[in-house]
Amino acid sequence: MHTLDQSEETGFDRTLLFTVPDRDARGRVVRLGPVLDTILAAHAYPTPIRNLLAEALVLTAILGSLLKDDTGQLTLQAQTNDGVIDLLVCDYRGGELRGYVRHDRARLDELGPNPTLHALFGDGYLAVTFDLAATDQRYQGVVPLDGDTLAAAVESYFLQSEQIPTLIRVAVDCSGGVDSSGSRAIAGGLMLQHLPEGEEGRERLHAQFDHPEWEHLAIMGGSIRRDELLDPALSMEALVWRLFHEEREVRVDVGPQLTRGCRCTAEYYREVLSRFGPEERRGMANDAGAIVVDCAFCSRSFDIVLDA
Repeated sequence: MHTLDQSEETGFDRTLLFTVPDRDARGRVVRLGPVLDTILAAHAYPTPIRNLLAEALVLTAILGSLLKDDTGQLTLQAQTNDGVIDLLVCDYRGGELRGYVRHDRARLDELGPNPTLHALFGDGYLAVTFDLAATDQRYQGVVPLDGDTLAAAVESYFLQSEQIPTLIRVAVDCSGGVDSSGSRAIAGGLMLQHLPEGEEGRERLHAQFDHPEWEHLAIMGGSIRRDELLDPALSMEALVWRLFHEEREVRVDVGPQLTRGCRCTAEYYREVLSRFGPEERRGMANDAGAIVVDCAFCSRSFDIVLDA
């Protein structure tokens, strides 16, 4: 990592990692544009669902950037038994993002243009799962969706599962206008965390949510404005500089390029289906002898023909 340089520019579909060493703090900034357009275009989502999925994808990109294992995966899943939305799932692996929302359109239309999170999910929950392929370990935390936003639920996850003071701000604009970069949807987010007892990666003991360092950081981070998170003319480095220019040192590092990462291929589904016996595969096949597999993430279908 290196000291912040105002001349550097990081645009859409990257995550900026930063630390404030004197405050024992780390942070992430992300701004999605063309990748967000691509993911949202896979389905004709109504505006409330587009906005919710955009928020979820920002959070997924931020949380995914915490992985130190490039082959690991972060999954963000919100689910309920009786909500208008019964499933929202996003994941991140090696810079690849994907996401999908399953919902009841008729019930959604009854809620009006700006439904609350509780109206969408009812008594739902959010699960955050880190799969570390290098060590074959899995960590999962589950929290209720009882706040106003998905971002608030992720803050609760860090409070309950990690005991890390965390501030998250997300802004979304899926109104449909095209900006100078060609993006029709823009979403940005900031995450700030205090890591008492030293640098990132050390054992975090005696986390104090009333620690004066954290109180200072939370005030600085909480001052960020919606238009700053969404402004494509404002680089993420410049955004961090605005927040923390009075600090003695701010170190930044740019994460991998973010891409739409649906991993569906005919070869993949052929390999999965080959695990079933011949009789089971015949039961799945249509009259033409093909097994039709639909990918919910990218809205594509595959006709898979396997030898008996």
